[in-house]
Amino acid sequence: MPEVETVRGGLDRLVVGATVRDVEVFREYSVRRHDGGPDSFRDQLAGRRLAAAVRRGKFLWLPLTEPGPQPGPNPPVEPKVPVEPTASVEPAAPVEPSALAETRPAAALLAHLGMSGQLLVRGATANEVPARSAPEPTGSALDASTQAAPAPAVDPAIAVDAVTDDQAAPTPTPYGAASPEDDWKHPHLRVRLHLDDAPSGAQYLDFVDQRTFGHLSVQDLVPDGTSATVPAGYGSDLPVLPEPVAHIARDLLDPNLDLDALVSRVRRRRTQVKRALLDQTVVSGVGNIYADEALWRAQVHWARATDKLRAVDVRRVLDSAAEVMREALVQGGTSFDELYVNVNGQSGYFDRSLAVYGRENEECRRCGTLVRRDAFMNRSSFSCPVCQPRPRGL
Repeated sequence: MPEVETVRGGLDRLVVGATVRDVEVFREYSVRRHDGGPDSFRDQLAGRRLAAAVRRGKFLWLPLTEPGPQPGPNPPVEPKVPVEPTASVEPAAPVEPSALAETRPAAALLAHLGMSGQLLVRGATANEVPARSAPEPTGSALDASTQAAPAPAVDPAIAVDAVTDDQAAPTPTPYGAASPEDDWKHPHLRVRLHLDDAPSGAQYLDFVDQRTFGHLSVQDLVPDGTSATVPAGYGSDLPVLPEPVAHIARDLLDPNLDLDALVSRVRRRRTQVKRALLDQTVVSGVGNIYADEALWRAQVHWARATDKLRAVDVRRVLDSAAEVMREALVQGGTSFDELYVNVNGQSGYFDRSLAVYGRENEECRRCGTLVRRDAFMNRSSFSCPVCQPRPRGL
């Protein structure tokens, strides 16, 4: 999730408000989830405006509206000035709900980055466009006694000053630095959106995907089944989301997450705690790396049974996961092989802060015991044998 949120924040600053002038699909497989194929994908995007950048877990979408100024979902209410009734003053006609509904987007460009997908903004001339009005994610997975004081919000675009000198961010050449008028293309470019009127001056939004597990599609927006009034994703006030995302749970940094309900949901499951963390229908956005880091911080072994954990233990694991993802978000996410990058093509550097993941036979940063690696779901789990004792019988 931190990697996807880093991308969402960049899109929000650089391309929201732009109109899609044209679309080029260089690899049909990258739009395989779109009904109708590349021609339909192009037709449903051309001439539409990118109205917002929204995320739920690892899914990212940009609602589509007609070009031109659009009223917001919650327009400001002007203070009423008392007026003496006269024969010439007539009450304003009520606004029909259907008229309000027509101003809201009915479809969105949905993106899932998979293992190597990248959304790269090219040709931007104003990379420091101020962030839009949506608040940055806050730590909703906090103890109930401290929920009134969440962790300070940090804009990932400017947060590099928060790290220590030995964690200084690398400064690679931004992908968008070349002139947009040339014909240079990334070797793994799959889809290109040609943009007009982007607030940053950006001319292209490129979908790059080396391993081709990611995909783009245009999807209808449907009501969020969990609430008719609460925003369905971070970055928008609307209670709607793309249909393929409807089964995805909220993530730990979603300010509308019901933490108590999540704790109960985890404890009702009969599975290992790490499997529950990775189940996107339980809680979204926690990947293999952040699950290991959270469990190490909470001092809970990955194979502990969820139905045997106390509520306080589950809450501690969730708090730790939220904490580690906030820290990763500040540092732009975790990049081992430069496949996860922000919209300017820059890698995150949270991998320098990892406590256990990928550190087999290295000393635990807390007690000095050698970190252990176990096979887990065709992947690996890393843990400290002392800080995270194995359950009996395992």
